[in-house]
Amino acid sequence: MKKKNLITVLIAILIVIAGVFYIKNYKQKVNNTANQASSTVDAMKVKQRKYNNIVATFFFHGAGSSYRAEEHMANAAVKAGAADQIIRANVSKNDHVSLIGKFTKGVKHPIIEVNYANNMAVNPNDVKAVLTAVQNKYGFHKVNLVGHSMGNLLIANYINENYANKKLPQIQKVVSIAGHYNGWLGEEKAAASPTKNRKTGEPIKRSASFRQLLGLRKHYPRNIRVLNMYGDLQDGSKSDGSVAVSSARSYKYLINGRARSYREVEFLGRSAQHSRLHSNTQVDRELINFLWNR
Repeated sequence: MKKKNLITVLIAILIVIAGVFYIKNYKQKVNNTANQASSTVDAMKVKQRKYNNIVATFFFHGAGSSYRAEEHMANAAVKAGAADQIIRANVSKNDHVSLIGKFTKGVKHPIIEVNYANNMAVNPNDVKAVLTAVQNKYGFHKVNLVGHSMGNLLIANYINENYANKKLPQIQKVVSIAGHYNGWLGEEKAAASPTKNRKTGEPIKRSASFRQLLGLRKHYPRNIRVLNMYGDLQDGSKSDGSVAVSSARSYKYLINGRARSYREVEFLGRSAQHSRLHSNTQVDRELINFLWNR
């Protein structure tokens, strides 16, 4: 009996020792996993802090177009030394965002060319999806938004719907090129109607798209600087062939003096035609100076 009791005691001791080693190893694994997770989080925080003061510039093209309409301006910025790297954000027909290319270490003035697969039926939620996708990957908290034609309505509606969302990147500057805020030629009578008040930009008649944006008069962010560029062919139409000067200038009324700064630049002649504005070297110079002070 004594021998059996001794064996039982020895087995119990071995079990206790094994249990102690198991618990110790388990705790070590848990700590290692926690440390790895903590290191990953810390690395992400460091990465995001690194990009805190970097301003990413997004280009949004017009209806029936693609990112190729943005390439001239984006490449001009790189050539001028204002921007340093360019990637593309593709938005699929089911609104999925995929990033083509990658910003390398040390990027200071990144550009994102946005490309819509369904370029005739996009919505402001796609703007939000693109900004969020880039923010999640790179941690950019400050952005500039550049639009041509329909791209401007996307930007304006995005601001109108998300002005109070502090989790989204903070918009620093907006560049509007050929924006048809009060309709385009042939869309409605409002599109070609003159402004009631040239100082404020208030239209005599208002299109449906314009009325949809009237909320901006109350909550357009006061920190945003705005550059509004448009064309006049000087052929008597007082337009760029697609957008009336009055329609482009009506953006001023929507902003309602709330923007940190607002400036208009009018381009004249054949090179001011609607689709030529995004490949106009004068537009390039104004855009580069405004966005990057070059």
